[in-house]
Amino acid sequence: MKLYLSVDMEGITGIPDYTFLTPSEHNYERSRKIMTKEVNKVVETAFTYGCKEVLVNDSHSKMNNILIDELHPEASLITGDAKPFSMVQGLDDTYDGAMFIGYHARASQFGVLSHSMIHAVRNIFINDHAIGEMGLNAYVAGYYGIPLLFVSGDDQAVKEAKELNPNVTTVAVKETISRSAVKSMTPKKAEALLKVKVNEALKNRNQVKALVPPEKPLLRIEFNNYGQAEWANLMPKTWIEPGTTIVGFKADDILEAYQAMLVMIELALQSKFS
Repeated sequence: MKLYLSVDMEGITGIPDYTFLTPSEHNYERSRKIMTKEVNKVVETAFTYGCKEVLVNDSHSKMNNILIDELHPEASLITGDAKPFSMVQGLDDTYDGAMFIGYHARASQFGVLSHSMIHAVRNIFINDHAIGEMGLNAYVAGYYGIPLLFVSGDDQAVKEAKELNPNVTTVAVKETISRSAVKSMTPKKAEALLKVKVNEALKNRNQVKALVPPEKPLLRIEFNNYGQAEWANLMPKTWIEPGTTIVGFKADDILEAYQAMLVMIELALQSKFS
């Protein structure tokens, strides 16, 4: 059995705010250690269960957060930025299941550090259905016929995962108080719970169906200001919906929609308030 892990940081145990997420901030190195230990517990559990290969894709910010020298020796790690498929880089139809570790709720929703890719985004829609990073990544897995077996993160990320697929196994390692405050279990307790739940997810994997993406999806991204929409609209075959900050793109499939989303948000980051 081959297992794919996409690992974000906002939903890792004990992380409440930006000081844990950015290399220049004082709590960042603490976060990297907690993140790596949390990933190791999932990887260790997967190998103990009988998995033959586990690929870990570092999926937060510059995507070089996991400490490879402390990672489980049998895991493979994708690390670094400018990846063609970002949070789902390396995923293909050879995998038997996917797990999303350390995830968070989508933009504009209650949840610790909730957002969708970048802070310039208010909403992302696929065929008018609001969706976040988790949903987009699950759609890419579904394109390859791969079920999302397990999600860990804050309580609101878990709620979002259950809305995508009620049969997915989840672990809420912390409870949202506000967007920058949480009630969290300790890392040791979280690791123990992850071991139990990852085993459960692997045992119940045949009960989970892949999230099949729509054919020729319509991607719509709502930005926070019009300047961001103007920059995103520089991408060919996009349009701005009149009277809104929503930029649309009709894709051939979910893979094209995903890459279009990446290009549009990178362009939007060029907008300045000055």
